[in-house]
Amino acid sequence: MVGSLMPNVLVILAEGFEEIEAVTPIDLLRRAGVEVTIAALAPGIHVTGRGGLTLHADTPLAAVEHADFDCVFLPGGPGVKLLRADPRVAAIVRRHAAAGRWLAAICAAPLVLHDAGLLAGRKYTAHPSTAAELTALRADERVVEDGRLITSRGAGTAVDFGLFLVARLVSAAQSAEVARSICS
Repeated sequence: MVGSLMPNVLVILAEGFEEIEAVTPIDLLRRAGVEVTIAALAPGIHVTGRGGLTLHADTPLAAVEHADFDCVFLPGGPGVKLLRADPRVAAIVRRHAAAGRWLAAICAAPLVLHDAGLLAGRKYTAHPSTAAELTALRADERVVEDGRLITSRGAGTAVDFGLFLVARLVSAAQSAEVARSICS
């Protein structure tokens, strides 16, 4: 863990993010006591998702882009095109991967990791719509772990993904406790 008793996670939100894929894991991580920093890709702190929900981020990405986190988490949705287009995001995930820290991505967000050169030779899953670019996609698996890389398929797997993150970042016991608390 980088600098705290509980792990800390950076979540990068771009306009058009998939709300379920962001909010569900953030909620589960916070229930487990994980420090989650939500960073807006664009200047400002309000980010509107695919379904029209606007989230109040903790900070603009520019304020934390050089900070170290135990995990960087990228939600999917149409906003992934903005994550892919911003060189800061690729730099952040490459830096965290090189330091042996966790990377987590759901739905189309593994495309960002692919662009950063971090999926070659790795096991991963993503939304089936990414199969043309992510040719080694394990489309039938809900959550895939390969070293410190955790990927998931999409909105329908967000609870599984969030609980998996809790298990890896905190403990299996804490993940089970959070799952019980939400009647999972």
